[in-house]
Amino acid sequence: MTETIPDTGLARERRGWYFYDWATSVFSTSVVTVFLAPYLTEIAEAAADDRGNVYPLGIAVPPGSFFTYVLSFSTLVQVVILPIMGAIADRTQRKRQMLGIFAYIGAFATMGLFFVADERYMLGAGLFVLANVAYGSSIVIYYSFLPEIAAPDERDDVSSRGWAFGYLGSGLLLALNLALFLNADALGVSDGTAVRLCLLSAGGWWAIFAVVTLTRLRPHQSRQGRERGTQVLSAGFRQLAHTFRDMRKYPLTLLFLGAFLLYNDGIQTAAAVAGQYGERELGLERSVLISAILLVQFVAFAGAVLMGRIARVYGAKRTVLGSLVVWVGVLVMAYFLSEGQAVQFYLLGVVLGLVLGGSQALSRSLFSQLIPKGKEAEYFSFYEMSDRGTSWLGPFLFGLTFQLTDSYRYAIISLVILFVLGALVLTFVPVRRAITEAGNTAPAVV
Repeated sequence: MTETIPDTGLARERRGWYFYDWATSVFSTSVVTVFLAPYLTEIAEAAADDRGNVYPLGIAVPPGSFFTYVLSFSTLVQVVILPIMGAIADRTQRKRQMLGIFAYIGAFATMGLFFVADERYMLGAGLFVLANVAYGSSIVIYYSFLPEIAAPDERDDVSSRGWAFGYLGSGLLLALNLALFLNADALGVSDGTAVRLCLLSAGGWWAIFAVVTLTRLRPHQSRQGRERGTQVLSAGFRQLAHTFRDMRKYPLTLLFLGAFLLYNDGIQTAAAVAGQYGERELGLERSVLISAILLVQFVAFAGAVLMGRIARVYGAKRTVLGSLVVWVGVLVMAYFLSEGQAVQFYLLGVVLGLVLGGSQALSRSLFSQLIPKGKEAEYFSFYEMSDRGTSWLGPFLFGLTFQLTDSYRYAIISLVILFVLGALVLTFVPVRRAITEAGNTAPAVV
């Protein structure tokens, strides 16, 4: 791992790195979480036949399921593509160039969603798959810069600042998007046009602010191969095969990935079903749910910074474990929320926001300590796969519990299992030994 970091230009490079969180978080919030799912469902409904189905690739699909299938397909493609892109990035060390390619493929595909109207549901599906795969590929390469721009003792703080910056950016654009959407009639535009403008703005935001990152990041390592053209792809496959064999030498790194797989799936699921829980179980208005999403974004900014500072004193592992205890408390609080009580829901959002960004940011920095030098992008591709490739576990548990109990309260409390199991596995990861076994220098506090 890069231990000696030059002082000249380092602060500027780190600020550029933060800006990619700022640039891309809007894709997760404005596009995936808030606007695209209901809009693409409406487009599919408009295209449905007399039986109420659309027929992507000749397969009958109800419009209500269309976006979830598209999202699942894009996730499957990521699981296949991300390790290959990570291997190529490490092999060639052309990380900045690859980051730029994927950033602008994703940004322009997102902006292209503006043209999804009438019955063009397949255009929307294709553009989203392209944008989501490009997003995931760029994130893997973006993460791989963290060990290169921050020494071991600085990494928790740098990762937390980046994550906080991302929540601030996504919150600002989401606030502007919601102002446009909620005032569409007064501005003389339809709801559909307002949504398309929001999607266009998310892609434009991504494209504009990615420039800051791409102009400030620098190469830090020498390329590992001299392949050119199509040889790069075959070399990437060979590199990936070597990494699969090599990972067996680092069982503690794999143990951490197992812990992350469990508790991060709990985090993602809890955040994803919060709106459904508030609407279906608590009977809250849509305006309350939207404003709660905004509140979480800005609280998560402060929470990520706060947890980064706590990690300076207690170390990343202890801080993440503490956050998982809070997550269990959040789920218990959700179980006991009273129906129709918006204030209670807002308070729950504040607590959730405090641990949401920090637990993810510190997991990112902690994993960066466990990667052998020169394998950053490859290992972070497996880190992302642990997130995306198993993201069905939490929703499946939530859905199965609801099916068996007919209660969203039991469904939400069932997610405690993921946090408890994840915390138990993480407890048994000897972080300092795992860092040294990966060939890295451990920070003073882990």
